[in-house]
Amino acid sequence: MGSWLQVVTLPCLSLILVIWSQIPGFQSQIFQFGPCRVEGVNLQQLREAFRAIQDTVVTRDNNTSIRLLHQEVLQNVSDAESCYLIHSLLKFYLNTIFKNYHNRRDEFKTQKSFSTLANNFIVIMSKLQPSQENEKFSISESARRRFLLFQGAFKRLDIEAALTKAFGEVDILLTWMEKFYKL
Repeated sequence: MGSWLQVVTLPCLSLILVIWSQIPGFQSQIFQFGPCRVEGVNLQQLREAFRAIQDTVVTRDNNTSIRLLHQEVLQNVSDAESCYLIHSLLKFYLNTIFKNYHNRRDEFKTQKSFSTLANNFIVIMSKLQPSQENEKFSISESARRRFLLFQGAFKRLDIEAALTKAFGEVDILLTWMEKFYKL
């Protein structure tokens, strides 16, 4: 009886695992920023949260000729510098953008979407760990310069305009992050 149960159970379990792995949300979702790896983040959920508030934020952006996350910041980022750059950008977004934009989330009726974005950024930051225990963030001069370009562009704007501009560019950040996303 035991061997018959094993013969029937193994194919059934295999079928269940195959079906389960095809259901969105159950697949292994990993960001691999060079030596840093973050598991269990749902990129689709981040995009949906941003889309829910995008129109509200973008209509308040009066500086359409200016970009904070321009090509010099995000284009041709090497694997070695991607870990440092995403860490710096997320930290800045959490400590500056979300923290200061927090007061307006009720005004925009975007509390749930705002919280989803902020909480997922916190999760990514907390899980952003080098894939090998002894490896530290690679802080190259190029990665530091890229972040300082972003931060400098932010500081040149009036604080209200800068907050709106940065929050409105979350989609650019998500698109860049997507390059490091693997199922």
